[in-house]
Amino acid sequence: VQLQASGGGLVQAGDSLRLSCAASGLSFRSHSMGWFRQAPGKEREFIAFVTTDSTITYYANSVKGRFTISRDNAKNVLFLQLNSLKPEDTAVYYCAARRGGTYSDVVSYYHWGQGTLVTVSS
Repeated sequence: VQLQASGGGLVQAGDSLRLSCAASGLSFRSHSMGWFRQAPGKEREFIAFVTTDSTITYYANSVKGRFTISRDNAKNVLFLQLNSLKPEDTAVYYCAARRGGTYSDVVSYYHWGQGTLVTVSS
């Protein structure tokens, strides 16, 4: 199983980015998916979740209204659109495939990408 995250970079506050996560080696359409992030010195935190058919999404309060999670099951790709970025959004962003359990818990996910770094300057 491989989850390849990409799209991170160095941007200024207020800018936008689109992260992608290409999945291979698993039945992508059968897995609900999530995005998490981890800032230096902090624990990994939940950002966004999407069900297998995209009918339900959940977001952390800190990103609600600014970030949008989506997926393309035909292409086995997960996306995260990041708008109105803030310096506090600086972190490594991870995509993950959920095996079950609470959607916002790290332990509910059993396949993780390698992460892509987002740096937001003020």
